[in-house]
Amino acid sequence: MKKRILFVDDDPNVLEALRRMLYPLRREWDMAFATSAKEALGMLAKSTFDVTVTDLRMPEMDGVEFLTEVRQRYPDTIRITLSGQVDRAASLRSVGTAHQFLAKPCDSESLLNAIARACTLRDLLRDDALKGMVSRMSSLPVLPELYLELVEELRSPEASLQTIGRLMSQDVAMTAKVLQLVNSAFFGLPRQVSNPVQAVNLLGLETVRALVLSVHVFSQWDEFEIEGFCVRALENHSLATGLLAKRIAAEETSADSIRDDVLAAGLLHDIGKLVLAANLPTQYGQVLITARDQKLPIEHAERQLLGTTHAEVGAYLLGLWGLPDAVVEAAAFHHEPQLCPASRFCALTAVHVADVLEHETGTPPDEARARQIDTAYLDQLGLTGRVNTWRQLAQNLASQRADT
Repeated sequence: MKKRILFVDDDPNVLEALRRMLYPLRREWDMAFATSAKEALGMLAKSTFDVTVTDLRMPEMDGVEFLTEVRQRYPDTIRITLSGQVDRAASLRSVGTAHQFLAKPCDSESLLNAIARACTLRDLLRDDALKGMVSRMSSLPVLPELYLELVEELRSPEASLQTIGRLMSQDVAMTAKVLQLVNSAFFGLPRQVSNPVQAVNLLGLETVRALVLSVHVFSQWDEFEIEGFCVRALENHSLATGLLAKRIAAEETSADSIRDDVLAAGLLHDIGKLVLAANLPTQYGQVLITARDQKLPIEHAERQLLGTTHAEVGAYLLGLWGLPDAVVEAAAFHHEPQLCPASRFCALTAVHVADVLEHETGTPPDEARARQIDTAYLDQLGLTGRVNTWRQLAQNLASQRADT
């Protein structure tokens, strides 16, 4: 079935240029063009669109207001901005409403890749209600004490980017959001960034301060009872997995790109659990009870009761937000790496192994037994013989944590 794409821009010349550039894709995409937000909302009311791509600076209703309406009325529609020079305040306002940010002039390859990738990710979740839930999210819950410490640092006259980066890199939600922003076209970086500390330094103090204190893209975690779920335990496991994956990558490759990706990939691999627990606490509580009573891996209970898994939900969100492919891939396949074709060691390899080994060293034995390294996958890569070395790394890290 053709994907339906809606382009919105008050400049008819821009729309005509897009029409000509995208003409070769007319057999794959059903495209519509609107010269105002009001016209676009009228079109959305009459027909379903998979993706909307809008300019930010428009009269009467600007792009941020338009996307806010789209998020509320049509939450499963993917929202992308394509805009020229805008000030920082306008760009930060769009962080809560847009999934991805492209800058004019935008070459055809970048535009096509962004839309095609978003459409592919849209198919990852089959449940429309879950698509809408994830797509609607503009903020993620963070640990209260980390958030308060971050706010205190940002308000200090001697605020340190190094301290801010360290704090944000300890939290799943903060890492995801700063990586979304730094990888947007607003910053025009020549390559994608997956290191949260580097991301904070690239964004700069004023942008991070506005992001946290003015735009409110983070929400403090509201304490509620979900039997078997502890956000602190999730954060601890995620950080430990990222650190172990980084150690494993350092043993196996000298490629800086992989070594940069693995920490973020490990930290974010279970972000889908955070999304599900925050948005579907009752249902997710039942998932955890089912996993415990039937002695199932959590992802099997999720599939049984929700029709999807935290891996798919997390990958969908991270992909919508434009995070690096390696990070999205690790989130999507960290339990089933064989589903992702690979011919050599990559971030997914490190995260899959680190996730299992961290469960072995950092969780009760009954949960650890439910997790196994995919030896068939490692056989394909010629890496089965490295497992004992990696297990020793995991034990060393666990001992270091116990001593601190």
